[in-house]
Amino acid sequence: MAISRRCRRVPSPHEIIVVVDLETTGGSPEDCAITEIGAVKIRGGEILGEFQTLINPGTGIPPFIAVLTGITDAMVSEAPRVEHVLPTFLEFCGSPETTILVAHNAPFDISFLRASMIRSARPWPKYRVLDTAKIARRVLTRDEVPNNKLSTLAPYFGADSQPNHRALDDAKATVDVFHGLIGRLGSFGVNTVEDLFDFSHRLTPAQQSKRHLLEGLPKGPGLYIFKGRDGEALYVGVSKNIASRVRSYFSSNEARSRVLEMIAIAETIETIPCPTVTEAEIREIRMINSIKPRYNRRSKFPEKKIWLRLTDETFPRLSTVRGFADLSDDEGWAGPFSGVEEADAARSAIYEVSKIRQCTIKITSRSMKLASPCALFEMKRCDAPCIGAQSEDSYQSLTQSVHQLLHGASTPLEEELMKKMKELASEERFEDALALRNRLSSFARGVSRGQRIRAITRIPEILVRVEDELLLIRYGRLASSAQVPRVELLEETISSLLLSGERIEDDESIIPAKNYEESEKLVRVLEKVSEVLIIDESRGPWSMPTRGATSIRHRLLENSSDASGQSEWVDRMSDNRIRS
Repeated sequence: MAISRRCRRVPSPHEIIVVVDLETTGGSPEDCAITEIGAVKIRGGEILGEFQTLINPGTGIPPFIAVLTGITDAMVSEAPRVEHVLPTFLEFCGSPETTILVAHNAPFDISFLRASMIRSARPWPKYRVLDTAKIARRVLTRDEVPNNKLSTLAPYFGADSQPNHRALDDAKATVDVFHGLIGRLGSFGVNTVEDLFDFSHRLTPAQQSKRHLLEGLPKGPGLYIFKGRDGEALYVGVSKNIASRVRSYFSSNEARSRVLEMIAIAETIETIPCPTVTEAEIREIRMINSIKPRYNRRSKFPEKKIWLRLTDETFPRLSTVRGFADLSDDEGWAGPFSGVEEADAARSAIYEVSKIRQCTIKITSRSMKLASPCALFEMKRCDAPCIGAQSEDSYQSLTQSVHQLLHGASTPLEEELMKKMKELASEERFEDALALRNRLSSFARGVSRGQRIRAITRIPEILVRVEDELLLIRYGRLASSAQVPRVELLEETISSLLLSGERIEDDESIIPAKNYEESEKLVRVLEKVSEVLIIDESRGPWSMPTRGATSIRHRLLENSSDASGQSEWVDRMSDNRIRS
C-alpha cells in the first residue's frame, strides 16, 4: 500500500525503515515493563508490513496507565511475555545493516527494548535510530506548532492515524509525521539518510564555539547559572554532577530550540556548589523565584498560583485567590491548584454535596430584607441564608463540614461524593459520571497538596537522614544540610547543623517557610527518609495523611480500572480520555 505523502530521497528506495512505538507500565526501563509493541515497516514510501502484539508485563498495570492507554491487566493476562516476543519482533525489523529504526522520543522506546533484551540475556542489535521528536525540534518553529508532541504533530501533518496511546496507531501516526518532516528537509540541505543523521546530530555554531565554558566546572552537586553579556541570569539549573549536566547542553542530543537560543547569547556559566543534592534543588527553587531568569519556566511566579479558601464572613463562601498570603487555617483552604480551571472544578465538586452558598454578595441584616432567593433555593441546593431562611448556627455547621473537607478530613461529604459518582455510573449516565470524576480528581489533587504542606510546615524542627544526606528542616524550610560519608562523623555533624542552621520563626502564615514549592519538595524527600534523628512535635505529631483527599485519589484510581477490565464505565471513560 503506497503512502500518499510527499517523500524526498530521504530515505532512499533501497533502505528499510521500521517505525516503532511502545506502551509500558511506567517511565523507567529498569523498574517498568512493556505492555504493547506496534511497528510499521516501510521502504520507498510503501508499507511492507505491520507488527502489533500485547505483552504480559509480569506485573500489574497502574490504574492511571490503564485509563490512559485502555490496556488492562485482563487484556494482557494471556499475552506472551516479552522474551517470547522479541525474537519475532527483531525478525520483523530485519538486519541492522539494512534497517533504520524510527520512533517519536526514540530514547524512551529504545531504552525499553534494550533493557528487555538485556534481561532476556540477548545482545541488543546495533540499529541506527532516528528520533522524529528531535528532527521536529530542528525543523519546526514555535509559530508553526506549540510543542513537538506526537498528538500535536500528527494533525499538523494531516496524519491518517491519530495518536491514542495504543502502540500500532501511534506508530502509524509517526510514519506520517516522519514523511511530513522529510518533506521539509530540502531547505536544510538534507537529501540522503547520511545527511539526515548528520542533521539530527549536528551541533550549532554556538555549541561548538562556546565549549570553553565547560572548563573547570565542578563535578559535585550544585547550581549552574547561564549568564548573558550584562551579567543577566538567563537560566538556573541544578544537578548532582554540575560538569556532566552542563556538558549535555553542548552535545548533539540537545535539540530544544529555546535552550539553543539561550546558549547562543550566554557569555559565562556561574556555579554554586552545594553539600547535598537536596540543598541544590531547594536553592534552585529559591533562586528562580527570586531572580526569575527569562529561560526558566518552572518556579518563577508562585505568587500567581491559585488556591481555594473559605471567606472570613458571617456566611462564608468558597473563593479562589492568587497566592497564599491571605489564607488562614481558621477559615480553611486547599491548594495550590494548577490553574483557575482546576480550582473551579474542585469548588464545583464541593457544590455537588454541600449547600454552601454560591452567590458572592456580602450578607447583612439589611441585605436580607432586600434580597430574593435564587434558583438554587428552588432546586434545594441552597437554604438561602441571603434572605434569612437559614440561621447563623445552621450555616456554621455546614461551613464546618466544608472546612474539614478542605483540610482533607474523612467526612460524610467525601463519602457522598464517591457514592454520587457510582450512582451516576450505575444509571449508565457515563458522561455525567466522568464529569463528576474529573471534578472530584481536581478536588482531591488540590486538597492532597494542602494536606502535605500542612504536614511539614507545622513541625518546628526535624532532622532526618536520607541515604548519606543529613537534612535539618524547620517549619517546612531547609535550614541546613550536610553529607555524612562515615557513621563516626554523624554526632559531630548533627551538632554542627543544629548550631549553624538557619533560624526560622513561626508566624501567622500558613507557610512560615514562605515557599510552598520548597515545602512540597521536602515532603517528597521525607517519603524516602532513612532515619528520623530529631523531631520537635510540640505542635503535633509528624504524620502523613492516609484518609481524606489522599485516600480519594487512590480510590478514584482503583475505581477507574477494575481487575477484569470489563467495566463499561471504565471503557467509556477510557474512550473519552483517548478521544480528548
